[in-house]
Amino acid sequence: MAMALNAPIAIDGLFAGRVAVLAGDSRSSAIVKGPVNGRCALGAEGLVDDTQANRQAHGGVHKALHHYPAEHYARLAAAFPEALHLAPGGLGENISTRGLTENDVCIGDVFRIGSARIQVSQPRTPCWKIDARTACEGVAAFIAGHGLAGWYCRVLETGAIAAGEPLEHVERPADAVTLAEFWRVTHAPRPSIEALLRLAHASGLDPQWTGKLMQRAEWLRNNGSSE
Repeated sequence: MAMALNAPIAIDGLFAGRVAVLAGDSRSSAIVKGPVNGRCALGAEGLVDDTQANRQAHGGVHKALHHYPAEHYARLAAAFPEALHLAPGGLGENISTRGLTENDVCIGDVFRIGSARIQVSQPRTPCWKIDARTACEGVAAFIAGHGLAGWYCRVLETGAIAAGEPLEHVERPADAVTLAEFWRVTHAPRPSIEALLRLAHASGLDPQWTGKLMQRAEWLRNNGSSE
């Protein structure tokens, strides 16, 4: 079981953006985000100044905010020195911090920022937009292979937040699952049924993920626990 987090850490950056055609690509995205200056209202579906192009993959109440650890950028830059925009805010995140990674954070963790409360709901799933944004093929696959995707949060209490404010950990479910463990199990070629069910029953998990995990566990149960 993951240890509880102690001292709050500061929000280094807050980012929002509008849907636009990506540079060098004909497709639209809101992955290009800029810094938010001052306090910004946080509603049930995210920052009021933020938008999403593909609402099936991003946004909504279970993906209201994307939190990305700033320290991941050093690993990405070392692996892809030619890639563009490998700096906080570069991959479409809304919140940037240092001091929290997938090894520290659990599904269902509740944090307070300013007058708002948010809850971790699931990891981000990397997609083609990351390679398009960085103008470098393979960045998204590297992120997926190393579990460096960051995570999404839902908003439990709306309010106003700003860069520089503390991110305070206020609650963790019993027997919580770290995002790193979640990533390892879901990306394993032959996870155990028990591990899948542990993830599926994680408090605070997006219901869509619960359904996927239950289906996979049932498939393994009916097919000799192998894929």
